Amino acid sequence: MLRRLVLTLAAVANLLLVDQVVKAASVSLLKGRPPRVVLDGLFNLAYVENRGCAWGMFQGHVWPLAVFACVALVVLFWKRKAVFPAGWTGLAAELMLYAGIVGNLVDRVARGFVVDMFDFHWGVHHFPCFNVADAYITVAAAILVVCGFLESRRGKAGPEGARKGRAGA
Repeated sequence: MLRRLVLTLAAVANLLLVDQVVKAASVSLLKGRPPRVVLDGLFNLAYVENRGCAWGMFQGHVWPLAVFACVALVVLFWKRKAVFPAGWTGLAAELMLYAGIVGNLVDRVARGFVVDMFDFHWGVHHFPCFNVADAYITVAAAILVVCGFLESRRGKAGPEGARKGRAGA
């Protein structure tokens, strides 16, 4: 149990380090400058101070969002066996979710806002700017959705459906 906790903390710390290094580079290289075009008409690197959460919601509510992040971390850790599926996919989702939440929490507490830098657009369509921590959270959520969908499909097949599927393979 202690070994798993130490390995989890080490992995989260490494993911968090990547997030914070990219944010520091964004502050140093992009702040006060126009966005840098990476793929014309599709992707820019930009410096954005997000004082809210996803898609700019709850602007100016930094401390309630920080408290919510702390509560979410505690609940996720406490209920981790029920939330995250067994195996490497569940572990990957768990680590990325923790790192993403902590990455944005660090920004909120230290800066009073979250640094975003990845700016995607297509013609008049514009996706809200995001950061590495947001990407971790999104990928973790996608893993959990896919795992939940696959688990529900297995449950619907029942034991006989599972046996038939294996026999035909």
